[in-house]
Amino acid sequence: MLFNSVEFLLFFTFVTALYYLLPHKFRWIHLLLASCLFYMYFIPIYILILFFTIIIDYWAGIAIENAEGGRRKAYLVLSLIANIGVLAFFKYYNLFAGSVNHLSYISHSATAMPYIDIILPIGLSFHTFQAMSYTIEVYRGNFKAERHPGIYALYVMFYPQLVAGPIERPQNLLPQFRIEHKLEYDNIAIGLRLMLWGMIKKVVIADRLAQFTDPVFNHPKNYPGLVMAVATLFFAIQIYCDFSGYSDIAIGAARVMGFRLMTNFNLPYFSRSLVEFWKRWHISLSTWFRDYLYITLGGNRVSIPRMYLNLVLVFIVSGLWHGAHYTYLAWGAIHGIGFVFVRMTGNIRRQLAAKAGLLRYQVLNNLLSTLLTFGFVTFAWIFFRSESLHNAVVIIKKMFYAPKELIQILHTHRLGFLHLGGLASVVPSAFLWIGLFFVAQMVEVKYKISQRFPGFPVWQRWLVYYTGIAVLLFYGVHSNTQFIYFQF
Repeated sequence: MLFNSVEFLLFFTFVTALYYLLPHKFRWIHLLLASCLFYMYFIPIYILILFFTIIIDYWAGIAIENAEGGRRKAYLVLSLIANIGVLAFFKYYNLFAGSVNHLSYISHSATAMPYIDIILPIGLSFHTFQAMSYTIEVYRGNFKAERHPGIYALYVMFYPQLVAGPIERPQNLLPQFRIEHKLEYDNIAIGLRLMLWGMIKKVVIADRLAQFTDPVFNHPKNYPGLVMAVATLFFAIQIYCDFSGYSDIAIGAARVMGFRLMTNFNLPYFSRSLVEFWKRWHISLSTWFRDYLYITLGGNRVSIPRMYLNLVLVFIVSGLWHGAHYTYLAWGAIHGIGFVFVRMTGNIRRQLAAKAGLLRYQVLNNLLSTLLTFGFVTFAWIFFRSESLHNAVVIIKKMFYAPKELIQILHTHRLGFLHLGGLASVVPSAFLWIGLFFVAQMVEVKYKISQRFPGFPVWQRWLVYYTGIAVLLFYGVHSNTQFIYFQF
């Protein structure tokens, strides 16, 4: 069930209304059944996978808490193997089989593994990582094992963030299921505002940009470098509006019922370094890798070379988390190397900026830092979006000719060689909405409108609501396009 569908609007309205009508002691049952229905809307049989990991992790949490010594670690390992095993089979089996078969071909071996036509369970990586965070926190002694099997199942399956996060920690979400949430105007107003803003980002901006990026990235040989450059810029905005739009809807839907999920995005494209970017982008995942992988590998407590190696490994694993494709591995490696470069050259860059006099002009220095960071992140998105490494290389090579093609257009005033066809009609409106979006983001950065908005006069607030709804209805691309991160 897609958030940007009429079915979800009806589902959300019914589930929320019944949630408040029911006595508190029955609400967890209602939400669990609703979450099961929400998940089964995609591929019903795959709910058995969720039940399998829920049973394993519920039992493991109690076993870890009751055990002592090495047995505690053994139960944790069993839980992790079960979760990672399911994830590895559905997501990485064919990648592994392909690698084995390629090595067999090179070595002239008769060994071969069959390919399996597997449909990836929707949101598998998200709810797997959420389940793993529970057993790890119990093992570390940071959280008591949940004794109520239904409440624990709801923690894993809570429908607003089941498919694409935010990836919640047990300390934040599990206790909230025991709180009796009252029907409060503030929760409803904040939640619905977030949902409206998320829908605008997804339907008006992201889905509009997809009309341009999809054909260009799917067939890069058909378009010149300037078109590839525009498509790369568009995709950077598309994936942000698509994914942060989902997060806004998820957080908003939960907030209407009184639940508070963690913030997942914090204006990441205004970051002045790659380090800052990863503190603002997909925060629930980046902090997951920091807390459960990077720190486990030694974090900052090891030698500097080892710390840099750990950083690169974490980003490579992050790339692999997104999918069983070498393009994702390349994307993760690029960010890992970039992250290490930023750490290694911090002092040198500050000295160069001081010698160039940039530190005296802080606004200019910040602007340059932000543009460089955005440029690096946007370049890396080429690998993330490309169908193959070969396509990514083709796109990058073509983009070297983009300045020459732009000069040609300025001289001849001819666009025919761009082969835009029907895509030409998308470009003006795409740039318009991107411009309006960035203006809105800059206003938010400077004036913190989202925090001050509840204090605005009633007529101003409702004017914003009606305007947002009108924009959504009249300028949205109503094609029920799937969210990008559903495939992960």
